[in-house]
Amino acid sequence: MANIRFVLQSIENTKQLENERIEKIKAQEEALKQAEEKAVFISEQNRMLEIKVDERTLELREKNNLITMEKERSDSLLLNILPFKTAQELKDTGKSEATLYNDVTVMFTDFENFSGIAEQLTPAELVAEIDLCFQAFDNIVEKYEIEKIKTIGDSYMAACGLPIENKLHAIAMVNAAIEIQDFIQKRKRGLANLPNKKSFDIRIGIHSGPVIAGIVGFKKFAYDIWGDTVNTASRMESSGAPGRINISGQTYELIKDYFRCEYRGKVSAKNKGEIDMYFVLERITK
Repeated sequence: MANIRFVLQSIENTKQLENERIEKIKAQEEALKQAEEKAVFISEQNRMLEIKVDERTLELREKNNLITMEKERSDSLLLNILPFKTAQELKDTGKSEATLYNDVTVMFTDFENFSGIAEQLTPAELVAEIDLCFQAFDNIVEKYEIEKIKTIGDSYMAACGLPIENKLHAIAMVNAAIEIQDFIQKRKRGLANLPNKKSFDIRIGIHSGPVIAGIVGFKKFAYDIWGDTVNTASRMESSGAPGRINISGQTYELIKDYFRCEYRGKVSAKNKGEIDMYFVLERITK
């Protein structure tokens, strides 16, 4: 009888041990499951964090690209308004000092009978024609390293010898003036046989001497030049003739070995008295 009880007790103990082992295994499996879930959660969190970091990095990169593009656009616009040297000085120091240049050649152009031709064109045709001409002038003066100063209505103003000095400033300017006249003459011939198409003739005046150059304005910068040389160059244009390049005696002395000129004598110029003037005829072939 005692043996039966012993066997039963042993079986009971074995079942209990088995149950404890099973519970232990379940607990281990639960712990493993929780550990796996935690690992998955941490991995997902890390993945989301990486995604957020990547998105933030991409956002910052896009913002930096936009900033770079805006800076390049701003620099480009600044260079369209100001000479490179002046624009760089303005960017570096926030200001640009007015500068005296002793050896500069200034050119003015003006379309002959502009008002009369303008009356025969539509506003769109007028603007298109002026734009076409001024774009051609821009390309020509850039070729000779001449600084375009501004346009005033139908007048075009440029200077050579600033802000980068050029010992051949007068020669470069006369060469540019000849090419501008050639362009206008070709334009006239091209439109001559077209109905309702009008083209301009042009006067060009050139004078050499000292000028002061600097920036005016705050919200809208403008690079400009001042001095008696500028005023005299303007008088060279107004005292000239359509289809001719009129230069002063000072400019003639600088270019006489390179261009044949016709002496006009002393010509009266408004508020300037009598000034020695010459018409440029052609380049001297050497």
